[in-house]
Amino acid sequence: MSRISQTVGLLVIITAITACQNGSKTTTLPDEFISPKTGTKKELTLDSIYLYAKQLYRWQESLPSYTTFDPRTKYAQIDPEQTAYERALFALSQYALHKKDRPYELSTIPNKPKYSYLERRRNDKKSSGHIASIETPYRYATHLSYWSAGKKRIAYVYIPSFPQLQTVKAELDQLAAELAQKQVTHLILDLRHNGGGYVETAEYLANLISPAKLDKKVMFSEQFHPNVQQGKAKLLLKQPYLDANGKVVQYKGRPATLADVDYSEKANTHYFIKKGHFNSLQQLSCIVSERTASASELLISSFKPYIPIRLIGQQTFGKPVGFFSVHIGDFDVYLASFLIRNANGWCDYFDGIPVDLALAPVETSRHPWDPKEAWLATALKDITKDENLTAISSTTYFPVTTLEDRLLKTNFRLK
Repeated sequence: MSRISQTVGLLVIITAITACQNGSKTTTLPDEFISPKTGTKKELTLDSIYLYAKQLYRWQESLPSYTTFDPRTKYAQIDPEQTAYERALFALSQYALHKKDRPYELSTIPNKPKYSYLERRRNDKKSSGHIASIETPYRYATHLSYWSAGKKRIAYVYIPSFPQLQTVKAELDQLAAELAQKQVTHLILDLRHNGGGYVETAEYLANLISPAKLDKKVMFSEQFHPNVQQGKAKLLLKQPYLDANGKVVQYKGRPATLADVDYSEKANTHYFIKKGHFNSLQQLSCIVSERTASASELLISSFKPYIPIRLIGQQTFGKPVGFFSVHIGDFDVYLASFLIRNANGWCDYFDGIPVDLALAPVETSRHPWDPKEAWLATALKDITKDENLTAISSTTYFPVTTLEDRLLKTNFRLK
């Protein structure tokens, strides 16, 4: 697999053209794929946002025609330009309904979709915008604690996000080695503040903590819209396929594009591939909240068909969708493009994953990793029952930069 990236400043202009000619018969593109060939930069960008959504959005069949949506009339007068684009994207995101009168992308933030988003491209990006829009300036530490209770060996790990794998891989390997050395049977992952991050990192952690018996079983699959799977998203021809260093990948004697990617569910099914020597896990417990989203929900969902998993806290955010970026003008646009399905085909947690032990919001000065903190104390009691809990050790683990509220796909397979 290669990491993808696209060149900056790409603006797609779709014109009214003849699709094919055969003798006296002429077939033209349907009007939803027709936009004027001229216009201001803002108008053309608004057109492109609509047209990419019409081809890549996971619920694209719900979108109106171009003439009905009329992006130029409705949004070109809005300033600043980013606000105009965000308003158009929000409007597009509200057509697909999960339940009666309730869009999949209904959000508590006015004029913001629950999933899709766009951001102005940073000049220092080599990759395709798979880095989150805002990286907070502070550092965080993952905390690691151990206890024993009878024959149970308990470990607690606080994981606030899933950064790029290359930044944390060595530390995750070290963590797994320590869990193996301690013969941990019950693992508590604290994901209460984990808004997501990179698919590859959540997947790697799952492979480190999974029992060997799960090896080669389906972990999850990424399901794109059938039109994308069938190669009908022709606008992807406008998006170059680059390597991690921003270099054009040559494919079949020509520069590759995102249209060369295999979007089939088979090619985007991920399997457990056991890594490391930690193989004593009997139960996984996760502390979660309404901020737990995306990659952290993917991790939970992937284990549900196979091992006992207990959720403590509050129902999660609900984001069973993922993204990859397309470049439109000066912006990277992230449309909700694929569903995340576990081995049972389950992906219907748009309203969040329910918990086993529901708890009230925590208002305390205690740190999340304090065993007397209410949610962690409940998780420990759920494991130990009436057995005495003995503390073994507690330490901070690897510091990395935070990344929140994303589920980003950074590698694809060419056809």
